[in-house]
Amino acid sequence: MRSYEKSRGKLTEARQVLAGGVASTLRGSMKPTPLYAESASGVIVKDMDGNQYIDYLLAYGPLILGHAHAGFNEKVSRAMAKGITYGLQHDGEIELARRLTELLPCADKVALSGSGTEAVMLALRLSRAFTGKRKIVRFHGHYHGWSDSIFTSFPSPDMMQTATSAEVDNVPPGTKGQSELSLRDVILLPWNDPEKLESTLRAHAGDIAAVISEPVMCNSGCIMPHPGYLEKMRELTRELNIVFILDEVITGFRLSPGGAHDRFGIMPDLVTVGKALGGGIALSAVGGRKDILGLIDSEQVSHLGTLNGNGVAMAAGMAVLDHLTENGGAVFGKMEHTAIRLANGIRDLFGKHGISGVVNQIGPVFHMMFIREAAVTHFDTFQKRDAAKYAKFAELMLDEGVLVRPNGLWYISAVHEPEHIEATLTAIDLVFFRLKEAESDETIG
Repeated sequence: MRSYEKSRGKLTEARQVLAGGVASTLRGSMKPTPLYAESASGVIVKDMDGNQYIDYLLAYGPLILGHAHAGFNEKVSRAMAKGITYGLQHDGEIELARRLTELLPCADKVALSGSGTEAVMLALRLSRAFTGKRKIVRFHGHYHGWSDSIFTSFPSPDMMQTATSAEVDNVPPGTKGQSELSLRDVILLPWNDPEKLESTLRAHAGDIAAVISEPVMCNSGCIMPHPGYLEKMRELTRELNIVFILDEVITGFRLSPGGAHDRFGIMPDLVTVGKALGGGIALSAVGGRKDILGLIDSEQVSHLGTLNGNGVAMAAGMAVLDHLTENGGAVFGKMEHTAIRLANGIRDLFGKHGISGVVNQIGPVFHMMFIREAAVTHFDTFQKRDAAKYAKFAELMLDEGVLVRPNGLWYISAVHEPEHIEATLTAIDLVFFRLKEAESDETIG
């Protein structure tokens, strides 16, 4: 059994001066305690107690090149030596913007920002300004950042909220402290329900500025869009003069060099990207049609941010994109192959131990869940998973040297190798045995 005493002590110390004891609320849900890192390299993280872990958390998504990637660090260090940020313009902004427009099929132009939340805020603002309408359609189980105007109740062990049924005029806030009026322009719908989508858009077309959707429901089960669903969304929004936003903060530069919309052949009006783009440095962007982004050119829409376009973030973005697009983007095939090997291995272990579970995987990301249903293709089904059992699984995996997020979402990086996968499957085998043993003891007791 590993010791976590130094991490526990650091959390006690942090709580005296740091609100919540952690810098982002969801990190506080880790059991047996939030870990304090000492160092990391590649896919290995070392905590302050000296424990080492194979990392599938990857800082909640950004570390697509793994930790302390030498080429990435070198390019960022060179940028820092020239000055971290200027409050002036520089070539790095043009270089990254040009590269993004080359890679993202929908992007005639881009606007640069610092986080996924900021990118979504800008996309919504542009949509309202472009259409002259105010309402936004979003979907249960999708996550678009934590700003008051879009953050709705999010059912996850590390978000600590409970979803309610879909209601057009009764949208549950994501946290206490949100203004009672902040979500009045949000219409919350079930995803993968084309009939509900069409009836709502047609009934409220005169008021709806945008539909925002993840292309894959990554945060809630890695649920794929049903065949034709995103195409229907595109068709309806184009017909009804509604801006179609794909939130690719997770899927961008993870499912292909051009993101999910390139892989699926869907052309949104706007796309938001982040996480993997910065490789661990705060960076995001909105890309899309030049007539919509042109509202920033004409100063009809303000786009602000003291650190937008800073030299370090631009260098980080270019370093990530350079690595991912080497050899025709061959690393995407490697990452997907690695994810498939791990996902299939987990499915085999479910069968070996007689444990009911599902793994939904696409590209180098997958969601693992304990659930009796044979397949999870709707959010309502995902809600039937045994979230408490998975949280216990994640806790036991720490003892076996594997770091995973308590909600079931796993990320694969460019530097996960076959030996990491084999070690992880060995750990899961042991943890499944411990889970079955614990359940047997509870039954006897």
